[in-house]
Amino acid sequence: MQDQLTALLQAHTASDATEAMHLSTALDFVRSTTDCASRATLAGHVTASAWILHPDGKSALLTHHKKLNRWLQLGGHTEDADTSIQAAAAREAREESGMADLRLLSDALFDVDVHPIPARGSEPAHYHYDVRFLFQAQQVDFNVSEESHALAWAPLATLAAEDGNASVARMARKSLGVSGLATGLRK
Repeated sequence: MQDQLTALLQAHTASDATEAMHLSTALDFVRSTTDCASRATLAGHVTASAWILHPDGKSALLTHHKKLNRWLQLGGHTEDADTSIQAAAAREAREESGMADLRLLSDALFDVDVHPIPARGSEPAHYHYDVRFLFQAQQVDFNVSEESHALAWAPLATLAAEDGNASVARMARKSLGVSGLATGLRK
């Protein structure tokens, strides 16, 4: 997976200075860490997330994450059975939302974020080098998994204006900037 991740990161264009910093940090980490996507790499590891748009393209599905107690995009750790980083993001999205019909809109990265994860139990504090992919739901109904307090569709315009979560706001702004999002992507 290291080669695939390196290629994806090299091909990605950051949308702002903060994401450019995350991109550079993630690329350095992936290049220098053979098992970069393994949860066993205790200093940090690559995670895979899904930014899921509503079928009408006007909102995104967020989870109120139990462990972090924050509203975030769906996603998580890779597993040995994942055939690609995109497959890991899709699997995580299906597991956390119960949605079987999610359409990956591009194999390319949508967003990159590096963030600290606090120590918990026997797991030390570490970093997540989170690569995010753009999906569109084909349905609006979802199921809340045991990893979440709740799931909700949040309007992109509201998310884009939020100060509390810069990475979610950045993805919302990107979504609003994609031409034809509300009408042209749904098939």
